Amino acid sequence: MKVVILAGGLGSRLSEETELKPKPMVEIGGKPILWHIMKIYSYYGFNDFVILLGYKGYVIKEYFTNYYMHQSDITINLKYNETQILNNHSEPWRISLIDTGMDSMTGGRIKRIKDYINKETFLLTYGDGVSNINISNLLSFHRANNKLLTVSSVQPEGRWGALEINENNEVISFQEKQKGDGQWVNAGFFVCEPEIMNYIEGDLTIFEKEPLEHLARDRQLVTYKHSGFWSPMDTIKDKRVLDQLIQSKKAPWMLWENNTSEKVNGKKTIHTVNV
Repeated sequence: MKVVILAGGLGSRLSEETELKPKPMVEIGGKPILWHIMKIYSYYGFNDFVILLGYKGYVIKEYFTNYYMHQSDITINLKYNETQILNNHSEPWRISLIDTGMDSMTGGRIKRIKDYINKETFLLTYGDGVSNINISNLLSFHRANNKLLTVSSVQPEGRWGALEINENNEVISFQEKQKGDGQWVNAGFFVCEPEIMNYIEGDLTIFEKEPLEHLARDRQLVTYKHSGFWSPMDTIKDKRVLDQLIQSKKAPWMLWENNTSEKVNGKKTIHTVNV
C-alpha cells in the first residue's frame, strides 16, 4: 500500500526556515520532519512512498538521491575519484518523487497521481505533522467502516488558560491550557479509496474544502479519533517544541526508538529511487 505525502506547499509561516528549503525538509532533531513522518509509517511496515513535490522540490530530490551521503560517514579519495561509505544507514524505502506543480492546491496535487496509485487504497498525510497514531489500527478502522475516506482527528489543547469570573470580577476558578473547545480537528493521516479522485476537480481544488464537504454530504467520510500525541509544525515555536521533545528523549512519535506502540506488519515528472 502506497503512502502519499503532501510536500509541495510554501510554508510561509515558517519563512525563517523555508526561504531556502521546502517545509517538509525543515529539521527537528537534526533530521527533516519528512524523514520522521516516513519513519512512523515504516514502523508499521509501510515503505512505498509517493511524495508530492512543488515548492523547491529539487531539495527533496537531492536529499534522497544522496541519502547515503547525508546519513553516513564517508572517505573520499580525490586521487582516484573514489568514495567509500564507512557505515550504512539505509531504510527499506521505495520513494517516488512526483512534481505536482508550483501553484497546485492540496486536492490538485492528489489528483495528479490518479493513474499512479493503480486504483488501490492508499494512505495520505501532510508533510509537516507528527503523531504516535497507530497506523495499523487506523487502517483496520477504515476497512471496518467501508467508506471512501477516513480522516484522523484530534482535540488540540487550548492556547490559553481559562478564567471563570463572577459579577464582581473575582476569579472563581483558573484552568491552565486544557483541551480546546471540544471540537475535533483534521489531523491528516488519511486512508483513501481511489474513488475520492472523482471528488477533486483539478489543480486549484483545495482537498479540505469541496472534496471533503461533498464526501461528508454523501456520507462517505468517517473519522478515526486519536487521543494520543499529535503536533503540526506550523511555526518556529512548534519546531522548537518538537526539537526539545527529541532532545529530552520524550518524543512520543519516535516509535522506532521509544517502542511505545505495537508494531504490525496532468503532466507529471516522476523520479524514483530505492533507499
